[in-house]
Amino acid sequence: MKTLEKILKALADKNRIRILKLLENKKMCVCELSHVLGIAQPSVSRHLKKLKSAELIKDEQDGFWTNYKLNKPANIHGAKLNKLIKESLNDDVVVKQDLIKSGKAKRENICKTKNGRKC
Repeated sequence: MKTLEKILKALADKNRIRILKLLENKKMCVCELSHVLGIAQPSVSRHLKKLKSAELIKDEQDGFWTNYKLNKPANIHGAKLNKLIKESLNDDVVVKQDLIKSGKAKRENICKTKNGRKC
């Protein structure tokens, strides 16, 4: 019961659902997600933490970047909800715009700090 509750709470936010839809297509870092969603990096990080806690996503290190990608849930609830989300919202205007914006986003240009280092 607790696992299902954690997953449902993680899905109870439109930005977290948008993140999941984006991660269906490719691995992304916090900077890229922030750019596409139009929200601050700390907010994206909090959303990612909730999704990771619910085991819907996982992260991996790639040089300077930490990439986030979809996780194969270890339980039936997560698997069924993952499938539902993959099959849903594909015609949603916001989701389509997010996908277009993510396709044009170049992390090398987005992920620079003020002193020129990568995030």
